[in-house]
Amino acid sequence: MGLWQIGTDTLARSRFVLSPFAEAFASLRLLHAGTGAHPGEDAWLRAHLPGYRARLAADPTAAPLVQAAIGTSWIADFFCPTSCVGESFEDTVARVRATDAGEARADLRVSLQGPLPSALERDDLPERATALLTYVWEETVRPDWERRRRVMEADMAARTARVNQGGWAAVLDSLKPGTRWLGESRFQVNRNAYPPRELAAGAQLLFMPVTPRTSWVSWEGQERYAVVYPCLGVLSEDHDRRPVPDGLGALIGTARAGLLTLLGTPMSTTQLVAVTGWALGSVGGHLRVLLQAGMVERRRAGRSVLYVRTAAGEVLMDASGSGSGTGTGTGVRKPEPGIPARGRTDHELRAESASGPTPEQPR
Repeated sequence: MGLWQIGTDTLARSRFVLSPFAEAFASLRLLHAGTGAHPGEDAWLRAHLPGYRARLAADPTAAPLVQAAIGTSWIADFFCPTSCVGESFEDTVARVRATDAGEARADLRVSLQGPLPSALERDDLPERATALLTYVWEETVRPDWERRRRVMEADMAARTARVNQGGWAAVLDSLKPGTRWLGESRFQVNRNAYPPRELAAGAQLLFMPVTPRTSWVSWEGQERYAVVYPCLGVLSEDHDRRPVPDGLGALIGTARAGLLTLLGTPMSTTQLVAVTGWALGSVGGHLRVLLQAGMVERRRAGRSVLYVRTAAGEVLMDASGSGSGTGTGTGVRKPEPGIPARGRTDHELRAESASGPTPEQPR
């Protein structure tokens, strides 16, 4: 298994951060897979997969480059650098562009675990990788970045609250399939048979959420490590297309019906704002009405206040036919083009990948 030895001070200084580059790379992985796990993801792929495939067809190097860079159990180092705190997509991808051509080819041989195809025996691979990553960012991620950012910020808020409530062990155990705090400073980052890595004193440990359900680990030298993980399921699901029963919307209004539909799982107002895109005041006003009607209740989790359906709310959902799969589908938000993909789960990927700076380490 992939095992990191993490000192107490390093873990205490670790941070949850946003990485636009990680979100773009996660979206590239979904485009590379080409199949969705739910209707919302399928809709996102229908919107963006034709353009992506046309982009690959226009550049004969692009498809073998992506195939080689993503690999089967190791991501090519140069193709997926570890983002710094507060780093923009442009700043991160500039490091891809600055890679030496020989180093890029060596990284690809590691991720392929063998020789390069003839199409990749060239000196402009960093430039071509930069162009493809920029295409994915500009065309499939950036137009919807604000909504994605809200979802990821809500996830980070929920994880931080859980740290305050139950400590880091509870959070690390639930980041993604394969992560587990083993005690005695040992953190299992995945199930792959990699040699253990000891994080040096003073190393920076970052946790980066992405909206597609994919994950990897990466590091830069001995100074910076990152665990990229999928947002909480309740956030990463495609709520925009979750059907709201017509009768329930007519009875209490589509907005409140949409919130009641979401609150089968406890959620904070921050999370509800993230997944609906509504203003905090609107969410709060609708929650007050649902509270007064006894349809939802409040629960405290550490410093967070969570809302969830009551038994009366469940009865109302059942009576309105919520289990039938019928409804308007517009109670939360109107479907928009460019809804972010919520990718396949880790066990559906060919292998969980990692990226790092030294080709001597198995991927």
